[in-house]
Amino acid sequence: MDHFLPKGGLLHAEEVPLNRLAEEVGTPFYCYSAATITRHARVFRDALAGVADPLLAYAVKANPNLSVIRLLAREGYGADVVSEGEMRRALEAGVPAARIIFSGVGKTAGEMAQALAAGVGQINVESEEELHELSALAAARGATAPVALRVNPDVDARTHAKISTGKSENKFGIPADRIPALWARGTGLPGIRMRGLAVHIGSQIAELGPLEAAFARLGALIADLRAAGHRVESADLGGGLGIPYDPAHPAPVAPDAYGAMVARVTAGWGVRLAFEPGRLIVGNAGVLVTRVVRVKQGATRRFVVLDAGMNDLIRPTLYGVYHDIRAVTPRPGRELATFVGPVCETGDTFAEDRETSPLAAGDLVALMTAGAYGATMASTYNSRPLVPEVLVKGSQWAVVRPRQTYEELLGAERIAPWLEEGE
Repeated sequence: MDHFLPKGGLLHAEEVPLNRLAEEVGTPFYCYSAATITRHARVFRDALAGVADPLLAYAVKANPNLSVIRLLAREGYGADVVSEGEMRRALEAGVPAARIIFSGVGKTAGEMAQALAAGVGQINVESEEELHELSALAAARGATAPVALRVNPDVDARTHAKISTGKSENKFGIPADRIPALWARGTGLPGIRMRGLAVHIGSQIAELGPLEAAFARLGALIADLRAAGHRVESADLGGGLGIPYDPAHPAPVAPDAYGAMVARVTAGWGVRLAFEPGRLIVGNAGVLVTRVVRVKQGATRRFVVLDAGMNDLIRPTLYGVYHDIRAVTPRPGRELATFVGPVCETGDTFAEDRETSPLAAGDLVALMTAGAYGATMASTYNSRPLVPEVLVKGSQWAVVRPRQTYEELLGAERIAPWLEEGE
């Protein structure tokens, strides 16, 4: 469910007409619904009612806007981060360091040092090499790193290949059969406190089977570690639940079904469970609003050219995925069109041969379900400034990231001294 609905012939974000926002901030822009984010955060938390005191750590990579993180922090969520920048965002937004999980396969020494200095609650270690490096860093600082070993369970999440993370050929995690020996070595390393295990097999997962298989393997490892005399305190079950994008596809797993499965599979584990929802919380809570530049009749297709491009929303180009496209002020009838952007790439295509309301130059359209992996993956390709982000709450709205100016875009660079005029 989301709060982007037509009222009086106009598509609204909660109580605010999207055309009013377009007049105020220009196009293109991202718009987020606070009510939708809050609702999804509570639905997920309620789905885990059968789990005692779970740590809900929002996956910042899905949407790192400070206001979005602050909103979720007020709902009691922590943060799952994969870089120093994301960690700094979470702290700036008010997430307590103890509720931050630092994940990622390529943490640098500098990032691990910053995580130790901040006092994050857990560092998910993804290799033996990383564990030894973290030990040396922690010992040199007189600190103790709270560690979970990320397990690669060799489970196919049956999702898009580029967002699958739990198969043996993926770069993430430690093969399950190496976990017991590495845990034993970790207990003897200075500056390391072995806390638990972690697993995350992918994103946009549409069925429970792969998740249950991964969790079962984690449970077996916990039992093996305890049988060897080790204390295991926590288990991080990651995120990855899918959301509806294409109405032609079956509905993804409901959070309450997921929660029931988790409660059943983890019964008797005796650990604190952590979860890293991201897309599930913010995906349907955002839209990209863009204006039609012109309608162009090609040799075989009718093109609707938008002022948003693949640099603003790269998911259709990168993954070939579906985003619903809605007219902000729909007209009667239906027409077939291919929606493209202004970027100088053939791949700058949002939808091919899509049936929509008739559109003309100047009309506004919304690309739906763009709250996750939208603005966060944007770039300035073709020297196009980053677009603004707007957060709506009821009849209130605020620009929570202004549009980047050309002065800011160019001001980030420097001319080499020997190329200065007159040199």
